[in-house]
Amino acid sequence: MAVKFSTIRQAFHLLKSIDFEQLGHIAEKVDLPKVMAAVGKMNDQQLAGLTKMLTGGSGRKRELPPVNGDFYDLSAMLTDEERALQLKVRHFMETEIQPIVNEYWFKAEFPFEIIPKLAELNICGGTFRGDYSFVMEGIIAMEMARVDCSIATFFGVQNGLAMGSIHTLGSEEQKQEWLPGMEQLKIIGAFGLTEPEVGSGAAGGLTTTAKRVGDRWVLNGQKKWIGNATFADVLVIWARDVDDNQVKGFLLRKGTPGFSVEKMHDKMALRIVQNGIITLKDCEVAESDRLANANSFKDTAKVLQMTRAGVAWLAVGCARGAYENALTYTRQRKQFGKPIASFQLIQNHLVEMLSNLTAMQTMVFRLSQLQDDGLLEDEHASIAKVFCSLRTRDIVSRAREVMGGNGILLEYNVARFVADAEAIYSYEGTKEINSLIVGRAITGFSAFV
Repeated sequence: MAVKFSTIRQAFHLLKSIDFEQLGHIAEKVDLPKVMAAVGKMNDQQLAGLTKMLTGGSGRKRELPPVNGDFYDLSAMLTDEERALQLKVRHFMETEIQPIVNEYWFKAEFPFEIIPKLAELNICGGTFRGDYSFVMEGIIAMEMARVDCSIATFFGVQNGLAMGSIHTLGSEEQKQEWLPGMEQLKIIGAFGLTEPEVGSGAAGGLTTTAKRVGDRWVLNGQKKWIGNATFADVLVIWARDVDDNQVKGFLLRKGTPGFSVEKMHDKMALRIVQNGIITLKDCEVAESDRLANANSFKDTAKVLQMTRAGVAWLAVGCARGAYENALTYTRQRKQFGKPIASFQLIQNHLVEMLSNLTAMQTMVFRLSQLQDDGLLEDEHASIAKVFCSLRTRDIVSRAREVMGGNGILLEYNVARFVADAEAIYSYEGTKEINSLIVGRAITGFSAFV
């Protein structure tokens, strides 16, 4: 035969892949008979190359790698039970939170209907009960923040700051009264330390006062930025004892006379979190509701050290959510006839994001291992908070950049991470304060005022 069978087969496959409508448009601009004549003279190799160029390969759908921010496969270090719990939390976040999160974030409202469903996971207070490790607690925070930082923050306030204060500094009677209900999320807690004029200077500058009168304490002052404050059943309030000038903790019950709270509005970040401004005016608290083992700010710092590690994990979750959403977007979004993930500059951004994310994940994993081994120091938690919150800012910025204008739309999720990263960067100790904690540890000199 003048024409080999293999050549006919190649031509047949080429014809099957041609978009004839598009070919019609091309015919208006080129001399199609000459093009077809040239194609007819091609050998097998040349025809195969033309087919690949026109169809993008074999014609079969490209098998893409999974979207996975755990590049070093740290999950492989978990036990089967821990891995199952991680996936259980991920499923909850993706099925219960992801579909509603943008609506509630936009409205700055809290989805109270998810609390009973969250309680069913039976994860609140897990480290206190000995159900799982601090590593696992960090992974839970990461999985929550990977979908939404606000829900992760709500859980962190409940499980870490509020319950952690009672578990670490409360009497046995106080633990028995509060912790079981808080574990089931039937009792919601809040943590009141920051004040309108006192943030980083809480150790020596608290203006909220406590005066003992008989078997009661009278509290006066204000607190600001208090998460869960508008609906909490019990609030851990930190105040300075006017008699010995030491910071003490109090369990303030909802509805106590002299207590009022105003919701903060117009936040650009963590909009689902219900932050409040608390006013205490001659608010009386029984001596039995004073945290029994909270006698100075050093005791308060024990709680903050514990939860600061959790905030570092939360930053990792925020960064991972932004990275995975951005990667998915770039593989689907086409420009110039190709997915933008195939462009060199986009891949450079993605690799920079993944490099930082991987470094962050390995850091917090080791951080929580130190915590599990009882070796965690303030400087360990602080350097993780500094590094992770700083790198998260960079990752969410690049995620928004590779998505172009769509990066500022809520429907693509990354805009939420960009905004929420700003809150994570500041709370639980600013970069500057945490840097000074690390600086003191490595130099031996305190640079605090």
